[in-house]
Amino acid sequence: MAHTFQVTFDCTDPHPLADWWADALGWRREPSDEAFIRRMVAEGHALESDTTTHRGELVWAEGAAIVHPDGTMPRMLFQRVPEAKTVKNRVHLDVRVGRDAVESEVARLVAAGATELHRASQGPHGWVTLADPEGNELCIS
Repeated sequence: MAHTFQVTFDCTDPHPLADWWADALGWRREPSDEAFIRRMVAEGHALESDTTTHRGELVWAEGAAIVHPDGTMPRMLFQRVPEAKTVKNRVHLDVRVGRDAVESEVARLVAAGATELHRASQGPHGWVTLADPEGNELCIS
């Protein structure tokens, strides 16, 4: 049996990082269900301190998600953890933009808060490794 999955990023500030990745990939933030959040607090299943406001919207403080515009790709979840990233990722995303768009995409993401880490190639294939604003690696190719 085949399974579905989501990709989860540990981070210290999930909402701004979800915004960054949504912009980087051309995806959209998953909408918040404010009525559900208020009901969970009212029924005692959650505390007000479990919520926050992001861009004027009531959201869960612990996480944020983004989804592909047509819903065909796995959801990406950004969840709050207490510690900052300290070592290299063992898994990362390779964002394929096409050979002619690599330089402009790298420039766009660096201007949006990414850090260029290094450039590499193997045979005719090249890529640029970046870190997102919290240090998670991604490659642009």
